[in-house]
Amino acid sequence: MATTNHDQVLDRREIAAALLRALEQRHEVLDAIVESADRAEAVTAIAALLETSEFCAEAVLNLPFRRLTKAERKKIREELEDLDAVVHWTTAARPYATGAHFRVRPISDTATDLELLEARCADQLGDDSAESVAAEQARGNALMKDESGMWLVAEDLSGDEPTAVGFAFGELVGNEVEVRIWVRPELRKQGYGTAVLKQARTELAAYFPGSTLIVRTPA
Repeated sequence: MATTNHDQVLDRREIAAALLRALEQRHEVLDAIVESADRAEAVTAIAALLETSEFCAEAVLNLPFRRLTKAERKKIREELEDLDAVVHWTTAARPYATGAHFRVRPISDTATDLELLEARCADQLGDDSAESVAAEQARGNALMKDESGMWLVAEDLSGDEPTAVGFAFGELVGNEVEVRIWVRPELRKQGYGTAVLKQARTELAAYFPGSTLIVRTPA
């Protein structure tokens, strides 16, 4: 999936914020790394310690020693302030991109999830017949049963009831997880795609530890 400049700003802001927290808690971060059995465990430990995504935890783990100086910490802090200013001005146009009040969960057989799958089949496959929806549902269930895939429903929790806004599909191909997202057509260009992708990266990294996540552009 191609990312917009706004998406890139949000990613950079998340990373900068995580780096600052890591530097403020550098002793705890170092302990977490030293006590980890391998890189994957270290990433998970850092993410939990800093309350951030594994995507940002990877950036923390890759932080070179030269960036530990006071001058470098000042640069990161200034970058975060600049990114905060950009986010402040652009979030109004895409209010859901931050991922606040948002979650992803495994698809179920509920009427809500089936209706969402039907909408996706109509939009991407051009066929929302009962047969087409049932075939897609069976394919997703088979992937999840043999642990070669995970289909996640994305929900906006800002209202009185959760609103299903789209899907994140993660399917294992060798040592890579191909990630695709889909958002209801009427809800696009509001930041939902960014929020789905951010949440899905963390969830899929947990489902498929040690695998590389590859984000594919939807057909």
